[in-house]
Amino acid sequence: MGRVINTDSTGKNRNQQMRLAAEILRRLMQKTELDDEALDMVATLYFAFRKIEDGIESSAGVWEDRDYYLKAEELRRRWDWVSRAKDNIKSLALEERWVDLPATLVKLLPYFADITVVKFTSKPSDWQGMYAKLLEEQRKTR
Repeated sequence: MGRVINTDSTGKNRNQQMRLAAEILRRLMQKTELDDEALDMVATLYFAFRKIEDGIESSAGVWEDRDYYLKAEELRRRWDWVSRAKDNIKSLALEERWVDLPATLVKLLPYFADITVVKFTSKPSDWQGMYAKLLEEQRKTR
């Protein structure tokens, strides 16, 4: 029997979410007004960061299972910005502090400096309705 290769790895998912976030950041920076699409994009950033954070924890857990504790901690340390960004985006969106959005986006740019967006591969349907989903998720947790 041949070797089974997992083509849906956490690293691949992390790269996809980083690419999506990079595209959204670029599109948000081009917007001149805060419309419904921008709200959906902000919520999509939150969900992308949450998926990245979950993937980091999953990967770190695998390293710890193999007794590579230093490697797991280094991975967590390298990606610790994601948790802060996720929480910041969420509170910004839920508290409707839209005046803080441009500064928040600018602070995120250095983390996406190595991702070149030549062509947009994401479609507006990828983030459509995400703000409503975030609000609904928040309502259920109260």
